[in-house]
Amino acid sequence: MDEKIKDAALVLVDIQNDFCPGGALAVDEGDQIVPVVNRLMPIFPLVISTYDWHPKNHISFKERGGPWPPHCVQGTRGAELHPEIDSDRIDMHLRKASTPDKDEYSEFAGFDEAGRTLDEVLKSENVKRVFVVGLATDYCVRATVLDGLKAGYDVYAVTDAMRAVNVNPDDGAKALEEMARSGARLVTSDEVLQGGEMTRAASVIRPQNQR
Repeated sequence: MDEKIKDAALVLVDIQNDFCPGGALAVDEGDQIVPVVNRLMPIFPLVISTYDWHPKNHISFKERGGPWPPHCVQGTRGAELHPEIDSDRIDMHLRKASTPDKDEYSEFAGFDEAGRTLDEVLKSENVKRVFVVGLATDYCVRATVLDGLKAGYDVYAVTDAMRAVNVNPDDGAKALEEMARSGARLVTSDEVLQGGEMTRAASVIRPQNQR
């Protein structure tokens, strides 16, 4: 697809091995979002992948009194992007919660290799609209969507390109309701791909360098 949505970025939240089936903190059906995400990436001029990037003694781990088993430890396979993600289409990588004594859920707390925050990256690329996909709906996706709204972006949560932990059975649904109440637009991948309301109102651009 040659045409791309103008002024938009697709943010891939923590689609890492440890959050997929077989991982240390697996989200049920977490790997099933991968084909959906792969279909979305070509229509965006900017694709950003984000990661949990924990040291071995991270404060979120149970051995330090946190709620989670060790996961997404720096340099391990569990911290790597799911192998079926079309990584060639990813433009930038940001990592969060990379020091022992601080946990972060929002990808707006992460940094790229140059030390820039997600907000700084988006502003440098003149992004106005952020489309969020990934794992998990009720934790890092939720926090990222809410922080994106606070930062002034138009935020779209692509509901079939995310899955929830659901510690309580309705946590994912409640997270989506909170996103919508806060101003996020809940959309499906088909609506985005077929030029739904959010794209019909916008022009498209043809970037000089096709991926």
